[in-house]
Order: sequence, then C-alpha cells, then structure tokens
Amino acid sequence: MNDDAPQSLIPYDDIVQEALRAVVGRVLGSIAMSGLPGDHHFYITFKTQAPGVSIPTHLHERFPDEMTIVLQHKYWDLKVEPEHFEVGLSFSQIPSHLFVPYAAITAFVDPAVDFALHFHVDDTNSQPQPHDDAENDEDVAAKEDGSNVVSVDFGRKKN
Repeated sequence: MNDDAPQSLIPYDDIVQEALRAVVGRVLGSIAMSGLPGDHHFYITFKTQAPGVSIPTHLHERFPDEMTIVLQHKYWDLKVEPEHFEVGLSFSQIPSHLFVPYAAITAFVDPAVDFALHFHVDDTNSQPQPHDDAENDEDVAAKEDGSNVVSVDFGRKKN
C-alpha cells in the first residue's frame, strides 16, 4: 500500500492561480471605473522580466527582477483588460507608464482591510531576488487631524 497522494492529472494549482488573478482584474476594473473607496489602496508586486511586462528602462535597471508599486494617491490612466492592466505612476517625479500582465503578479495586498493574495510565477529562478519597493511618489498633501493616530506606510519613503 502506498501512502503517497496520487498525482493529479488536473492542474488544480494552475486553475486556482488563474481564478485568483481574475479577482485582481475584477478589483482593478472596479477601481478604474469608480476610484478607490475609503482607505483602500494596493501594493502590487510583479516580476519585471516576465513575458509581456513593459516598464521604462530606468525602472528595469533599478528593479531587474521584481518591483512593488502602490496604487493610492497618485496614479492615472488605469486601464484594465482581461489579461493585463496598465497604469501611469510617478517615480522620483518622472511620469512612467507600466503594462503588467496578471501572470507576472506575485502579490496583491490591500492593507486597509488586511487582504493579500500571493501567486506563483513561472520563472527560472524559484526564489525572488531581494528588492526595494518601487517608492512611487505619494500625495504631497499632508493630513493633520489632531489625533494621536500614527499612520505607517510600509515601503514608502517619507520626506
């Protein structure tokens, strides 16, 4: 008798990954139409060398394997298609256009509600390389409400 689980002939992992990437597309599509509600914002990590990814050369040089972008205050032209999304972001005051297939995404996080999805990306390197967050530019308007609440934005540089 064999204690090993039988090998599936149905690619369940791939099917689940594809379905969860559709969740990302559906959420981004909603945001593209209506904007970000409440305190929702997204950290999206993706493989910069994955097939179909198109980012400016200066970002490829800075993030040769993987980068994390933030969709919160300063983004524009969010376009959502069945297989990819496109967005405009500013990095060190330089406007940039990013084209990201959902298959390149390794993580999608909405810290406002403690929601996170992590994905596998077919890559020759099985371990992601260490990288800095992309630190795309944030909203310059400071909020002062007199409360004692400290706001922490992980991965974003404050000036």
